[in-house]
Amino acid sequence: MPWLDRGRGGLALPTDAVPPYPAAKALAESSMRLPFHFSKPWVLDRAIDELEELMVAAWQTKESPWLAGELILELDEDCQTHLAGYEIEYSRAEGLKVTRPGARDVRLVEHVPSFDLVSRPWLPVQRTNGTTAELSLREVFAEAGSLRRLVGDVPTQEFALVRLLLAILHDAVDGPEEVEDWVELWTRDDSFSAVGPYLERHRGRFDLLHPEKPFFQVAGLRTSSGEVSSLNRIVADVPNSGPFFSMRMPGVDRLGFSEAARWLVHAHAFDTSGIKSGMEGDVRVKGGKVYPQGVGWAGNLGGVMVEGATLRETLLLNLVAAETAEVEFKDEDAPAWRREPSGPGADDPVSLASRPHGPRDFYTWQTRRLRLHHDDTGVYGVVLGYGDALAPRNRQKVEPMTGWRHSEAQDKKYRSEAPVYLPREHDPSRGVWRGLEALLQDLPGKGGTRSGGPAASLRPRVLNWLAWLEYEDVLPRGYLARVHVVGARYGTQQSVIDELVDDVMAMPVVLLHAGDQRYGRAAVSAVKDADGAVRAFGDLAGDVARALGSDPEKHRGAARDRGYGELDGPYRIWLRSLGGTTDPDRARGEWQREVHRIVWGLGRELLDSTTSAAWEGRVVDLGKGPEWFDDTSADRWFRIRLGKALPRAFDRDVPGLGAASAAEHDRGDTDGGTDA
Repeated sequence: MPWLDRGRGGLALPTDAVPPYPAAKALAESSMRLPFHFSKPWVLDRAIDELEELMVAAWQTKESPWLAGELILELDEDCQTHLAGYEIEYSRAEGLKVTRPGARDVRLVEHVPSFDLVSRPWLPVQRTNGTTAELSLREVFAEAGSLRRLVGDVPTQEFALVRLLLAILHDAVDGPEEVEDWVELWTRDDSFSAVGPYLERHRGRFDLLHPEKPFFQVAGLRTSSGEVSSLNRIVADVPNSGPFFSMRMPGVDRLGFSEAARWLVHAHAFDTSGIKSGMEGDVRVKGGKVYPQGVGWAGNLGGVMVEGATLRETLLLNLVAAETAEVEFKDEDAPAWRREPSGPGADDPVSLASRPHGPRDFYTWQTRRLRLHHDDTGVYGVVLGYGDALAPRNRQKVEPMTGWRHSEAQDKKYRSEAPVYLPREHDPSRGVWRGLEALLQDLPGKGGTRSGGPAASLRPRVLNWLAWLEYEDVLPRGYLARVHVVGARYGTQQSVIDELVDDVMAMPVVLLHAGDQRYGRAAVSAVKDADGAVRAFGDLAGDVARALGSDPEKHRGAARDRGYGELDGPYRIWLRSLGGTTDPDRARGEWQREVHRIVWGLGRELLDSTTSAAWEGRVVDLGKGPEWFDDTSADRWFRIRLGKALPRAFDRDVPGLGAASAAEHDRGDTDGGTDA
């Protein structure tokens, strides 16, 4: 820099030789850390690549200890440059200043800082070529066809952000009303052309720092004590009870505006329950507190969204049309930014009683009252309280992105609303494929389909919509959709997040076909085949433990976990290929043979690893009096149970076993253990 003192300013730096010692030392003393703008992986990788291009080969020697291996940021005569898509300027008074090129500040009040989500990058994305970037709202919709997906800081954040984009898209196209309207969007190259002008019209409501109407916040929100909480309150990987992941140890002191915007959206969707600080002006406050009002709306859900090959396809596949009658669209349906800003407490009870009016309202429901506290460089604190509570009962006509289960207990409590359906939450211990039946079809209640009673569960309406598209031949039978399930499991009275659910399963849409249910039945039956085989393996482990004198249940549970783990990948591969066959029943037979091969191998491995104590056995009472039980007995029962679970595994020789092994299986002979 020209203003450096002691003769260091303006020294020449040769690029074909090692610089003189004074110049090299002056350059090394001018090093600095890159600011937070470059902390995200997709930005950091690009920055490093660009800086490595500036490395001077002549300086990478042992004669240049000050500069060898260092990354050099070269400024022009005005002390300016570009790096990883940012404009950089260095001044003696302000130091390093980083801005986004073309970013437009919305300064509705002069000299007030602004972070405009329409034009400022804040949404992390993965492109179809595998690279990552951070884009503005306008850029995400403009480039959706070349983007693979959004990349949230946690899986639930991606789900919340996709729902935000869906609310924008529903409102921008004002529908779609009919399937024909949707088909036009699906086939047009400029599907999202209405979004750009729409964002311009509502741009003022997308300003994160707006002094009067900040995005998803309440201007001037404060507690009676003026307390400003740590950002740990809204960052989901640092729950209040302690770090959830070690990457945030020990907590969050500051966030950049882009990351703060993402966690703001996530807080409305998945914030925990528990006692929260009361806000001035909220009539619910008692003793400075508001007692539990429940988790953010999406926290109630077993979230389900359909993913296509690109973000464009993903948004359109989840954009349910009103004509199907699967989801209610009232004329009053509108997102949060087209409503008057919320106050510090809940909205008018009369108004809330008739809402939500549709998906746009639901996807942007303000379950919390928030206000970010910031300075010129980022966010350092938050005020967080309860907003508009929402009971989860019977919302299946308005909330398409979750399955629903019938609750007899709620029927008794809310007789006038019976039958009562609640969101079906995901089980973190089960892969999505093991609950496939509830995704493919509505399940009958007591007495079956002819009883006339309420269904035991309803599949997500977004999958009904996908089935409709396949039935109407809008999507080909073999179209491969990725069903992405997302959810949060809360603990300690819903005051902390215990686990996050994140699983994806690719399946052909023909599985959802209402007229041709052969494929769906085969897929569900294949899961039951796997269940039976895994139970047989679990029982084998329990029987071996019994022969050893150990607790059967402990070993049975561990074996079942392993069995499902071994079948997880093969089932997903088999399911992907199911749509390409003309005979799903034959495909199921092939699946049974594959399951037998895998589980049979697990059983042989377990029996081969048993000790002499299992060979010798012991006397046990299995309910029919004392009998001798050893590993040979366990093996015999395993063969019987596995054969019953997979009756079609021997339609022809079992792959990998051969005729001799199959014959041994039929005789009940064992290749391990001792003679009884």
